[in-house]
Amino acid sequence: MNRREFSAGTACVLAAAGLGLPQLAFAQSRPQDGREYKTLDKRVAVEAPAGKIEVVEFFWYSCPHCNAFEPQLEAWIKRLPQDVVLRRVPVAFRDDFVPQQRLFYTLEAMGKLDELHRKVFSAIHGDKQPTNKEDTILAWAEKNGLDRAKFQEVYNSFSVSTKARRATQLQEGFQVEGVPALGIAGRWYTDGSLAGNMTKALQVTDYLIAEARKGGTTASR
Repeated sequence: MNRREFSAGTACVLAAAGLGLPQLAFAQSRPQDGREYKTLDKRVAVEAPAGKIEVVEFFWYSCPHCNAFEPQLEAWIKRLPQDVVLRRVPVAFRDDFVPQQRLFYTLEAMGKLDELHRKVFSAIHGDKQPTNKEDTILAWAEKNGLDRAKFQEVYNSFSVSTKARRATQLQEGFQVEGVPALGIAGRWYTDGSLAGNMTKALQVTDYLIAEARKGGTTASR
C-alpha cells in the first residue's frame, strides 16, 4: 500500500506497536539487521557536522503514538552523549499532513520550537483543538502569543516550503512506513513495528549509534 494512502491510525500503529509498555532486553546478543532494524540500500545525507552522529525522529503531530512517545524521547535525549545530534522531522504521508510540517518549521524559524513543540501535541491530543489547516494553525499560534501576521508570513515563506519538501524527501529516503520512527547516521532505520515497541527501538538506536561511532562494520550488510 502506498504510504500516502495510509489512514491516520494505520500510519501510527505500524511503527508504534506496544508503545510505552515495559519490556525485557533483547534475547539475542545484539539487534539483527532485517529484524529489529534495516540497513538502507542507499545512504541518506545527514545535516550533522563532521564528528557528530545524527539521529532523526520522524513524527506527525496528530499521531497519538508520537504524542505518547514524546516524554520517553525527551528523557532519552537528555542522556545523549555529546557526539550525537537529534533532528526532528515531521512526515507527510499525504498532502493533508503538509500544514503540520509547515507549522513545525515555522516554529523553528521563529525560535519558538523548544517552547511550543509539546504544546502543539497538547492542543491536538489534550484540548482536541484542530491544527490541520492554515486557518486553525493561525488561530492556535495567536492563542499562544505569536503575532498572527508574522506567523502567517513565515508559514507561507519559500524557506518553510523548501524545508517541508525536504522533510518528505528524507522520509522517502529512509523508507518510513509509520511513525514514530528513527533514522540513524543516514544508514539505518528502526521503528516500533520492527523492534517490537518504541522502548526497544531506542535500545536499537543506542546500539546503532555505537556501531556508527566505530565505523559500523558489525551492523553493515
